[in-house]
Amino acid sequence: MALAAGNNADWCDLVCRAHGVTTERDQDAWVALRRSPPLYPDAVTLRETTPAFLDRIDTSPGCSVKDSFASADLSGYGFRVLVEAEWIHRPPTPGIVRRRLDWSPVRTPGELRLWDAPLSPALLDNPAVVILTARDGDDVVAGVIGNRSAEVAGLSNMIILTADPDRVWAEACDVLGAHFPGLPLVGYERGESLEHAHRAGFTSAGPLRVWLIPDGN
Repeated sequence: MALAAGNNADWCDLVCRAHGVTTERDQDAWVALRRSPPLYPDAVTLRETTPAFLDRIDTSPGCSVKDSFASADLSGYGFRVLVEAEWIHRPPTPGIVRRRLDWSPVRTPGELRLWDAPLSPALLDNPAVVILTARDGDDVVAGVIGNRSAEVAGLSNMIILTADPDRVWAEACDVLGAHFPGLPLVGYERGESLEHAHRAGFTSAGPLRVWLIPDGN
């Protein structure tokens, strides 16, 4: 779980810094020193720890914390549980999936509109990041983002429009494995997406929670 949490913090850090948000990181948590972009947490815990990191973030309504070990009780600070999910891990595999889709890196800012998340064009030039779309003929049918850390690579922001989800997951793992050879893939999912991840060779590595301070609290 620690490697997956660390990789997720790396990704959040890249997104925040691309938007001009200053961040800090210590052994307990990664934090954004002002409000993070929409859909991104203001803190990610890196080990089971006390909520002392809350003193370093904006805890006004809308603040969110990724509790990477599902071990913190933030209800006394005005938070409620927004999401419960599972970290996932997939070892590197030499096998090649026969691809039916045409996967290619995103090159232009306009292509980033596939994602609702606020992705800065600056990420396109970051060597630790690959943003991919999959086409079936002329149609974009899926997308995924990978980010490299020292010991693992992250899979996140999976978008599936019209393609078969199991096919997309299998091919996305294959393509990201080629971009980040020798590194395990990590991420987090829930619900049907978690089932697709399991069928693509991921195993669950532990629970996480996302906490949110609702508007009007």
